[in-house]
Amino acid sequence: MKRRRVKITGLGPVTPAGTGREAFAAGINEPVSRIREYKGFARQGAGAFVAAEVAGPDLEPLGLGGAKRLPRHTQFALAGAVLAAADAGLGLNELRDRSPLITVGASLMDFGVMNRIMETILRKGPAFGLPSAVFSSSVSAISGAIAELIGGGTRTLALQSACCSGLDAIGHAAQSIATGEAEIALCGGTEAPLHFHPMIELKMAGLTPDSAEMPERICRPFDRWRTTGVISEGACILVLEPEESPRPAYAYVDGYAYATDPIEQPVAGLADAIRLTLANAGRRQHEVECINAWGPGHKLVDRAEARVLQTLFGTRLAEIPALSIKGAIGNPLGAGGAIQTAAAALALCSGVIPPTVNWQFPDPDCPLNLSAAARHVAHEVTLVNSHGLSGTNACLLLSK
Repeated sequence: MKRRRVKITGLGPVTPAGTGREAFAAGINEPVSRIREYKGFARQGAGAFVAAEVAGPDLEPLGLGGAKRLPRHTQFALAGAVLAAADAGLGLNELRDRSPLITVGASLMDFGVMNRIMETILRKGPAFGLPSAVFSSSVSAISGAIAELIGGGTRTLALQSACCSGLDAIGHAAQSIATGEAEIALCGGTEAPLHFHPMIELKMAGLTPDSAEMPERICRPFDRWRTTGVISEGACILVLEPEESPRPAYAYVDGYAYATDPIEQPVAGLADAIRLTLANAGRRQHEVECINAWGPGHKLVDRAEARVLQTLFGTRLAEIPALSIKGAIGNPLGAGGAIQTAAAALALCSGVIPPTVNWQFPDPDCPLNLSAAARHVAHEVTLVNSHGLSGTNACLLLSK
C-alpha cells in the first residue's frame, strides 16, 4: 500500500518559553532559562521546589472562558488545539466538517483535583469525595474535551506512555494520515504536574532538585556539572495533514517508531527506536543533519542517550548539530516530545537551531555538537528523541 507524505500545517505551543507560534519561536531561541523557585504550594518540612511554569494561558481571547473549571492539563491542550487550528488557517467549523482524528498524550492524570479531594476527605470525611473526578482526571478526558469543543464526528485516542506520550501521539496520528485512515489530525501532548503530589514524590526519587539555589542554572543538559532535571508544565498540539493539502508545511513527518529498554539497561531501547524510525522513513543515518535530543539534564539519562547516539552515529556525531530545550523550559514530561517537535519544525523552516541553555562545560561522556547560543545552520532532516523512565522510547524524523 502506498503511503502518503504527512506534513505539519499548524503549531499550538503552550510553554514556559511562550504561548502561540510566534512567542514560542522567539522564546525558544533565547539563551534564557524559565526555571524559577516554585511557590505554588507550601508544605512544612517539604523543602524548596523549582519548576518552569506557563504564564496563563489566557483562555478568554481563545473563546475558552468556560474551560477554566477543567483540569489544567486539559486547559493547556484546549488552548493548544485552538492555536494550532488558527495557525493552520482553520476554524473550528472547518475542522468539524472534516471529522478530525484527535490524539493527545499525557504521562499523568490530573493530580490537581486528586490533591484537593484528598485534603477535603481528610478534613471532612469520605462523604465529601467527588465522583466526577474519576472521569475528569483521566488522560482520555483530554482528547474528549477537544472533541467536545469541535463537535461533529471526531475520533479520539489517548496515549499514556510516560514521557514519550506526546511524541507517540504525533507518531500514531501521522501513521493514520499516511495510510489514509484520517485526512486531518490534531495531536500532541500536555502535562500539568506542578502539585504537591506528585512533586514531593518526584523530589524523593531524585528527579527534581532538593535545592532552589540559583534555580535558573540548575537544569544543565549534557553539561559536566549537571545533576538532575527539573519538572515543568506545558503542552503542544499540532495539525497534521497529507501532502496534497493546500496549506503550507512547517515540516514533514517522514518516520516514527518506538521501543522499550531491555531490563536494567536504561535508555538502551532508544537505539532500536532510532533505527526503526530511520527505516520507517526510508532514510540512512548519514542523512540526519540535526538531533533534537531528549537531554533532561539528568546525570545518568543524558550520558545514556549520548552513548546511544555515539554507537549509532560514530565519529560523525561531532559534526551533527544537537540540542536540548530542557535547560530553557524544564521537562514537561509527556508534553516534552511534542514541544520538541514544534521547535524542530520551526528550526527546519528558519535554519535557526535553538540553544542548549546552561550548557557550559563539555562532558567527555556526552560528545555532542552543542551550543549555548542559537545557531544559524541550514538543515533538512532532524531526529527528535524522547525517553520515559518506565523504559519507553520514541522518535520522529522530520524533514524540510
